[in-house]
Amino acid sequence: MESLEEIKARAELAVPGARIEIILNPSPAQQPSLLLDNAHAPAVARFLRDDPALRLDHCSNVTGVDWLERTISKKVKVKTVVEGEEKEIDETQVESFPGYLEAVYHLYSMTLKHGPVIIRLRTADRGDGARLPSLTTIYRSAEFQEREIYDLYGIHFEGHPDLRRILMWDEFTDHPMRKDYREPDDYEYEPTPHDDVLEKAKQHSQPRPSIDGAESITPA
Repeated sequence: MESLEEIKARAELAVPGARIEIILNPSPAQQPSLLLDNAHAPAVARFLRDDPALRLDHCSNVTGVDWLERTISKKVKVKTVVEGEEKEIDETQVESFPGYLEAVYHLYSMTLKHGPVIIRLRTADRGDGARLPSLTTIYRSAEFQEREIYDLYGIHFEGHPDLRRILMWDEFTDHPMRKDYREPDDYEYEPTPHDDVLEKAKQHSQPRPSIDGAESITPA
C-alpha cells in the first residue's frame, strides 16, 4: 500500500481545495492518521473508497475522542539586555489550546487486503452544537457507530439518515463519555441508597464560612 504521504498528496489532487494534515501518534501503536477538513471530508472519503490503488471499501470502526482545553508550559531561550549587556536567558511560555471533539475512522480494503488507513474529523469546539459531516452515505457500517458517538459525545453528524440515541434513553440530556461528565447522585428509575447519594454529593461540594464563622457545605 502507498505511504500516508502519497495518499495525502493524491487525495488533495483528486479533491480540489481539500486540506489534509498528517497527525503523528506517539503511542506504542505508532499509527499516524489523516486529519480531513470538514468541508471536503465526504469527497476525500469517497476517493479513498473508490480509488483503484486504494479501494478502502470497509470502515471497521468509528470512535469518538474528547480533547479538553489545555495549556502547555515550555522553556525557550530569549535574548534580553541585563545591565547593559545582551544575555540569553530561559523564559517560560504558556500556550493554550481550545478543546474539541473528534471522530476517528479505521478504513481497510477487503478487495486488496490492506490497511488500516485512519482518518479523523475534528469539531470547532466542545459546545453542545458540535458538528461534523456524516460518512454514513459512503460507509454504511458507520451508521450505528456515528449514532453511538452522537449519544455518548454529543457530536451532531450532518447528513446522517437516522441520528438519534442508541444507548441512552431519549430523555437523557448529557453525554457520558465526555471527560467533564458528572454522573447524577441519584437516578429516578433506580433509587440509590441514601448513604451512597450523600457520599456522592460530598465529593462535589465545598465548604464555605457561615455567618457565625463555622463551615457549611455548598454544592459546587
